[in-house]
Amino acid sequence: MNKRDYYEVLGVSKDAGNNDIKASYRKLALKYHPDRNQGDKKAEEKFKEAAEAYEVLRDTEKRQIYDRFGHAGLEGRGFKGFSGFEDIFSSFGDIFEGFFGFNTGRGGNTRPRQGKSLRYDLELNLEDAFYGKEEEIVFHRLENCKTCNGSGLSPGTEPQVCPTCQGRGQVIRSQGFFQISTTCPTCHGNGQIISNPCMNCRGGGKVRVEKRINVKIPAGVDTGSQLRLVNEGEAGEYGAPSGDLFVVIYIKEHEFFKREGDDLICQIPISFVQAAIGDVLTIPVLGGTKDYELQIPQGTQPGDIINVSGQGMPRLKRNYKRGNLYVKILVKIPKKLTYQQNELMQAFAETEGLVISDKKKTVKNLWKKMVK
Repeated sequence: MNKRDYYEVLGVSKDAGNNDIKASYRKLALKYHPDRNQGDKKAEEKFKEAAEAYEVLRDTEKRQIYDRFGHAGLEGRGFKGFSGFEDIFSSFGDIFEGFFGFNTGRGGNTRPRQGKSLRYDLELNLEDAFYGKEEEIVFHRLENCKTCNGSGLSPGTEPQVCPTCQGRGQVIRSQGFFQISTTCPTCHGNGQIISNPCMNCRGGGKVRVEKRINVKIPAGVDTGSQLRLVNEGEAGEYGAPSGDLFVVIYIKEHEFFKREGDDLICQIPISFVQAAIGDVLTIPVLGGTKDYELQIPQGTQPGDIINVSGQGMPRLKRNYKRGNLYVKILVKIPKKLTYQQNELMQAFAETEGLVISDKKKTVKNLWKKMVK
């Protein structure tokens, strides 16, 4: 089943701000709320669809990925939307606050939840992208506190049962014909409260640490390539796995080569004499132990492109395959000639019948030669 465009789902433009996105979602969530549409499967799907769209567009990182790569880009990074109403109410309890005068989160917060995925931007030069390399990267992430093992409790202490919800994590409130199970405001759905918090993490259960890891960059990566390092993101909740780390590649511009996909492009200046009679030039290439001998055919014209097969970039995930190198020829015309050069040029011109004493006739004859 094809998913609808998230901007279309929320009825907002692609340049909409966070406030407009939130306001639009609130209207849709109220309209399709399951307590107002009991038994209506279509309304349930609309409710889930709007929640998924809001989850992506409210998050700067997810929104950037979606704008560039669409639904496939999010799926490639492990985003699967919401499995049910419990996920939605747990994530967006504050969104429903204005609907009925209180928070309508339905799920407790003690369920396992995978940790947040992180992004690291890595800049490489073209040579590194050609050969591949191993790079050490340094970043920060949240890890479970080692003092309390992620519990948030001071060592040797136990959590207490929440007196408000009696350990259920939820309280039931009624308003009109609605009866809604809401997240407990005292324990925030945990069913327990911490009276003696861990001094190291201040009861949060996690601490921010510096992490160093070596990343293997395969040959052939390009700007926009992403490497997924599983479980290198932030720690999960209640025993859930950590999130992932996505390393996004950016290739710096090269002083000689321009890259287009797997192909390389360069420009070589030659003299008009070399263009006329041909020559063999030595040019640099990537991946070779010595320079490449480029054949300049006789009669090469300005702007001609010579295709050097198999001298481009390695094709990612295709071993031993490379793109091509395209050499664009720039013909240099001298602005000044020595006396000897001028004599030689005059002699050459005479062989083409272009030099006569009358300058007006010379121009006329030259034009006739050019338009033949």
